[in-house]
Amino acid sequence: MRDIRKIVRRKIKNTSGRTIFWGMQLLPKAKREALYTLLAFVRHLEDVVESPIKLAEKQEILGMWREELDNIFDRRVPATDIGRRIYKNCMRFKLPKAEFLNLVDSISANIDNPLQAPTLQQLSGYCRGVGGMTGSLSLRVFGCTDENVIKELSTALGLSLQITTILINVKEDAQNDRLYIPQELLQKAGISATDPKSVVVDKNLARARRELAAIAAENYRKAYAILDGLDKKTARPLKLIADIYKRYFDIMEKRGWEIISPKPRVSKWRKLGILLKNLLAA
Repeated sequence: MRDIRKIVRRKIKNTSGRTIFWGMQLLPKAKREALYTLLAFVRHLEDVVESPIKLAEKQEILGMWREELDNIFDRRVPATDIGRRIYKNCMRFKLPKAEFLNLVDSISANIDNPLQAPTLQQLSGYCRGVGGMTGSLSLRVFGCTDENVIKELSTALGLSLQITTILINVKEDAQNDRLYIPQELLQKAGISATDPKSVVVDKNLARARRELAAIAAENYRKAYAILDGLDKKTARPLKLIADIYKRYFDIMEKRGWEIISPKPRVSKWRKLGILLKNLLAA
């Protein structure tokens, strides 16, 4: 499991830091190792999409992963290390194959043409896939069995956390020819361009970011309302993640949506404080 742990550390390094990693250490071993495996799988898929290899090679690798998921769920011998760990660590929690396939499809959406000013519906689907699928699988590992709760909470968390990441990385994404701010919000703000490098220097960008932030804020509200109704042990790990992302969101909101650089920073002491607050919650 050591190699998987290294991948997980690298995955969370640029978002909520080591606090989440150490918070995971407090979970029972079976659940902890299942989460390591899920996060390592997501990190691996993201690495494939972001790598400099040719498009055809990326598509081939992702196609092989769909075959590997067939191996895992049809009880054949998996061909990869992560596949074997998914079989060993995750299947005990009866995770649905469809969620894994949706995760692969959502993360691979950027391999051909990077998203540039998607519609609100397209952005919602992307956030649900990239962020929400991980939440959906994690909820099942934590012990949640209510499908309505899983669907509603994973959707709200997927939108709020992924939009927060988009708001944090708007300048960096533009440099990589990506623009996740929906076209409807750009038009509402008076921005006609959809080229990322043009949008990121537009004087009306703050208005579009504020509208996008409002969507995140509403979904944070929904997510916390659902989390408050869950068993504490089930809710605590996800609430820790939500609290840290919400802290980044609050910093951006307080300083103003016209500011896109530098990225907001949350000190390790603040993160540890959030961790302790969650651990001590009744």
